[in-house]
Amino acid sequence: MAAVAQVADAMSDLCATMDDIVHIIEQETALVRAGALTEASRLQAAKTDLANRYYTGASQLKAILANPQPGHEQEIADLRRKHDEFRALLQINLTVLATAHAVSEGIMRGVSDELARKAAPSTYGASGRTNAPSPNAAQPLTLSRVL
Repeated sequence: MAAVAQVADAMSDLCATMDDIVHIIEQETALVRAGALTEASRLQAAKTDLANRYYTGASQLKAILANPQPGHEQEIADLRRKHDEFRALLQINLTVLATAHAVSEGIMRGVSDELARKAAPSTYGASGRTNAPSPNAAQPLTLSRVL
């Protein structure tokens, strides 16, 4: 009977951890969509802690269920359903983060190109058209990775 309680406790802990992760990821997704990147970055420590708890809980549950006992079929099915929903939410979060990364990278490239254009001397070529700035004219761009 101890094995039944152990499985129930492990599943309950993992579900609670997944709920906590879902909550923090929903917060992060909303903050990133709103452009509040500094606030979103403050969630990183909590996300890391929850990810570690999730990994530990999933590993423990996997070890417990290596020799499944009868009577846990419904709990396992519920956990799989919840895990599928969890995976879908993570995919949405990753899409939002990738979009924010691509937009910010585009902005930085645009700023860098504009600075290089302004730093290059304006000269005319033999055809009477302006010459494109030389790649050597580009100034280094300092970027702080701290949000």
